[in-house]
Amino acid sequence: MLEADTIDPLFAEAIFQFNNGDYYACHDTLEAIWNDAWQSDRAFYQGILQIAVGLYHLQNRNWYGATILLGEGTSRLPAYLPDYQSIDVEMLLEDSLAILRSVQLSGKEGIGDVLASMEQGDLKIPKI
Repeated sequence: MLEADTIDPLFAEAIFQFNNGDYYACHDTLEAIWNDAWQSDRAFYQGILQIAVGLYHLQNRNWYGATILLGEGTSRLPAYLPDYQSIDVEMLLEDSLAILRSVQLSGKEGIGDVLASMEQGDLKIPKI
């Protein structure tokens, strides 16, 4: 549970957007944060941003975009394990990597099956 006074309000907005599946808006919010972030925080924000864009592409059945962006995003976050800035990075990575594996294994023709698995709860939708 996030404490309202422990995180930046703009980051709280990005968290809300991500957790509500508004990945495009989350991308825009995180991009504004990422542009002004300390160098040590940039990969953290960029990783979440890229996962959000990967999930956006997945929603739109863009297999290539989902694969690339989920891969890029998950590769940036291990340095922030197990948690960082009130985010359970370990859980975010675990859930995002499970989706990435499913997308990769499904191939372009199976992307609808991945989405169905997410809707049915067989694949956990990442939250931050």
